[in-house]
Parts: sequence; C-alpha cells; structure tokens
Amino acid sequence: FRNVEDRFHVVAADGAEPEFVRFIQQHPIPLAYGTLVGRVGLERRTIYFEDAATDPRYTWREALRRGGFRSNLGVPLMRKGAVVGVINLFGGAPSMFSDNQIRLVETFAEQAVIAMENVRLFEELRQRTDDLAEALQQQTATSEVLKVISRSTFDLPSLLSTLVESAARLSDADKATITREIDGRFYRAEAYGFSPEFLEFARRQPVERDHRTVTGRALVEGRVIHIPDVDADPEYDFGEGRQFDKFRTILGVPMLKEGRAVGVFALTRVDVRPFTARQIEMVSTFADQAAIAIENSRLFESVQARTRELAHSLAELQAAQDRLVQTEKLASLGQLTAGIAHEIKNPLNFVNNFSSLSIELLEEMSQILSGMSAGAGQHAELAEIGEMLRGNLEKIVQHGKRADSIIRNMLLHSRAGSGERQEVEINAIVEEAVNLAYHGARAEKPGLTVILLSVLDPAAGKVDAFPQELTRVLLNLFSNGLHATAKRRQQDNDARYEPTLTVSTRDLGGEVEIRIRDNGTGIPLEIQDRIFNPFFTTKPPGEGTGLGLSLSHDIVVKQHGGSIAFSSTPGEYTEFRIVLPRGGVSDAGRARSGQ
Repeated sequence: FRNVEDRFHVVAADGAEPEFVRFIQQHPIPLAYGTLVGRVGLERRTIYFEDAATDPRYTWREALRRGGFRSNLGVPLMRKGAVVGVINLFGGAPSMFSDNQIRLVETFAEQAVIAMENVRLFEELRQRTDDLAEALQQQTATSEVLKVISRSTFDLPSLLSTLVESAARLSDADKATITREIDGRFYRAEAYGFSPEFLEFARRQPVERDHRTVTGRALVEGRVIHIPDVDADPEYDFGEGRQFDKFRTILGVPMLKEGRAVGVFALTRVDVRPFTARQIEMVSTFADQAAIAIENSRLFESVQARTRELAHSLAELQAAQDRLVQTEKLASLGQLTAGIAHEIKNPLNFVNNFSSLSIELLEEMSQILSGMSAGAGQHAELAEIGEMLRGNLEKIVQHGKRADSIIRNMLLHSRAGSGERQEVEINAIVEEAVNLAYHGARAEKPGLTVILLSVLDPAAGKVDAFPQELTRVLLNLFSNGLHATAKRRQQDNDARYEPTLTVSTRDLGGEVEIRIRDNGTGIPLEIQDRIFNPFFTTKPPGEGTGLGLSLSHDIVVKQHGGSIAFSSTPGEYTEFRIVLPRGGVSDAGRARSGQ
C-alpha cells in the first residue's frame, strides 16, 4: 500500500485473489483504527494480528470475508519519520509468521523505502532535466526569434509571421493567428497552420470585441483567455468560421500597450488538450515582443513620414532660397546691364543720327558735284566713291539699329519688377497671346497667312504665375513660329505648303503643359544646343537680338519653377514644350531646372 494524502492505495499485489485485489483497490484504507494498515499508519510500527478473525482490534469484516485470511502482518515503510506505505502480508491460517520472518519483512521494508526514495529522486531528476531541456529549448527559440526581430525590426509582416509560427511550434499548438489593429478595427493579420479557405474568411472578417470568440474576449478583458474545450463553453460561438478548421482547445493572449490590448495571439489544438502554465508564459513573452514590434513599426513609420515632410519642407526652403539668390543676381545684373545700356545708348544715338545726316549730306554733295565741270573719268571716280560711302553709311545705320534693339531688350531684361504673381486661366492667356502675335505679324508682313490650330484642354485650369512675364514668353515663341513658317514659304516657293501653327494645353494634375508647334524651317542640328544662350539668334541682322529665348528660359525655369524644352527637325517642324507647376515650384520643376 502507498500513502497518498492519508489514504492507503494498493500499488502492488501478489498471490491474492483477483476479486479481493479489485475490492481493496476500490476501497482505499483510511488512516484510522479498525484495519491493520490504518493502525500501522497511525502507530508507525510493525503490527501483527496472529488471527484477524478473532482479534477484536480488526473490524473490517468485509475485507476479512472477501480475503479469507487469518494471519495479518503490517510493516511500515518509513521515510523521515513519516509512513509513506505499508507492506501487508496475509496468511490463510493463524500464527503463520515467525519472528525471523517478521524481521526479514522489516528489512525488505527498509530496502523498499530506499528503492522508493531512489525512484523518487530519479523521477525528480528526470523531471528537472525535462524542465531544463524544455526551458533551454524555449530560450534558444526565443533567442532565435529575438535575432529575427533585430534583423527585421521594420519588416512587420515578416516579424509577426516568425513570431506566430514560433509560438505555435514551441507551445505544441496545431494552429495560431495574430490579430492586430488596422485603421481602428481588429483583423487577423498573420496565421500559421490554417487552411487557405479559413484565412480568406478570417482576414475579411473584423474581430468584434465581445465574448463569442477567444480573441474578442482577450481584447475586451485585456487578459489571457484559456478555453480547454470550446464545445463545453456556453459563450463561445465562432459561427461559420469553425466549418473551415476544427479545433477544441484554444488560448488567447493579448498584446498589451499601456494596459490596452492592441492585438491578440490565438493558438488552437484539434483535440482537448489544455495548454500548460509554462506554455502560456512563453506565448505571453512572444505577445509582448509582438506588441513592441508593432509599436516600433508605428514609431518608425511616424518618423519616416515626419522625415519626408521635413525633407520636402527643406527642399522648398532651398528652392525659395535659390530663387531669392537668383532674383538678387538678376537684379544686380539688371542694374549693371541698365547702366551699361544707358551709357552705350547716348553715343549710339549719335552714331545713328550722324550716319543718317551723313547720307543726306552725301546726296547733297553728289548733286553739287554733278553740276561742276570735270572729266568723265573724274565723275566716274567720284560717283564710285560716293556709292561706297553710301553703302558704308547704310551698313552703319543697319547695325546701329540692331545695336539699339539689343539695348532696348537689355533694358527690358533688366526691369526691376515683373508684376504680381496671381492665378490665371492658362487657356485664356494662351489664346490672348496667340492672337496678339498673329495680328502683330500680319501688321508687320501684310501678306502673311498662317493656319492657327488650338487644342486646349478644358481641364487645364489655373496656374499661379506672373501673367505679364508668361505672356512675353508665349508671344516670343509664337512670333518665332510665325517667322519660321514665313521663311519656309519664301525658301520653298511651294504652292502646296500650308504654314501651320499649333498650340495645345494639357492637364498633368499638379502641373499644366503648353505645346507650341510650327511646320516652318526648323532649327539646324549644329546650333540646337545654343538656342537658349543670350544674344544667340538665327534671324537676319536687324530682325532678332538673341535675347527672346534666353529671357523665356529664365522666366519659365527660374521665375516659375517649370521647364522648357524643344524638339526640331530641320526643314520640317519645331515644337516647344512648357510645363508649369500649378502653385509655386514643384519637385519635378526643381529637378528639370537643375535646382
């Protein structure tokens, strides 16, 4: 017999009738008088009933009847003063056990105690070893998970996937999910072991904060929820979700942040097999790691967003600084240019005026000389000299006018102000500019005929711009296009050629596009990389200053933060493309302008 909580249970039997063994197995013997075993337990000594049938101290008559014994010997198994068991020997006749036999049994009892103690110590050692092995396994796995966390701190899906798989494996669960908060609601974000059908169902169904599911309860109560058997839980009702995957035991561990559940680890087992305290503790550790990972990811995203905002603000400040610096440079250059132009203009006026006066005087001199008597040879020589002087003076006048035009443009370029920046309808300003340019060209060249095509996007809308400066750019490009078509008609002398100027606008979202295309002479390849250089022109002397495209480039790129580019095939066409940001300088505009 073995003592378990002061009741003696049969643990081994030999020679007794099976019916009798079953009887005493069903009736553990209490620590009380009336039975031999109970008395040995109370008195903690060897007791021998030479004839139990006649001994008044033995009162368990049912056992006596079923066992059919007379002699009854009980020897205690003692450990540290306590009775841990009893060796009980039965004899069919009275007085069957001698003193020597009793001492022998007592010796066996001592050996049995030693053996039991050795077994107990061995079991404790084995249990301790198993516990240490399990703890080591969990610590190793936790260490590996922590390494994964350190390597993928900001890859939240991979991190949560690693955590849920590790938690399921180490806690001997069949399946597991992680539920976390997304846009104010809770969804099962990661899972392990579940079927694709279940995942599709679970991920589109938000988790309600109620007691029908273990996840909902953990969210509501903010504590570990352990249901050994969901079929026996009256509140549990996962609805149609359980038709995809069957499970009986389920564990829900909340991921807490400042006492509030921000997610839940849920682990399930197919059969009824509750989780141990050690397993629950380990899953709780993983839940804490998951909560930290989610918070770190949130903080990282917040820092990233703030960094992007600061970078954008810095870029805008740098662009504004660049514009201010450019404005100051242009202002200083404008003042210098204006000063030089004014200084040059006065002597240039004298050159032009005296050249014109000299031509008039030369004509008068020719008239006087024609009335004087001279030889034919002398008259011819004088006429030739006069013609040469006339030609030189005409060239001086021509180049003087071109110089005067350059100076006027320099003064225009150096103007201190460009008006107020304001919102303008891009289609309206384009239409106005093309009409002004066309009528101006017709006034200069009455025979000019050009087909004007407008393809204006109604969604082009408004841009924040300096309208006077933008009109100047458009007038310059339209005038150049009209000039190119007129020049091609003059050169080709082809009746089938139809001079055409096309202007179009297009909405680009945060920007607007303007395209100006002519089918004129085009731009020669060898000079295409220089057309935006100041004072470079392809027009004949007196017709262009070389400042129009340079001014247009500065106005579009430096003043408005946009871009201007062109494409051209000599003898076929030239097309300019202007892109303007709708409000201020865009990132794309800074990139195109090289800022």
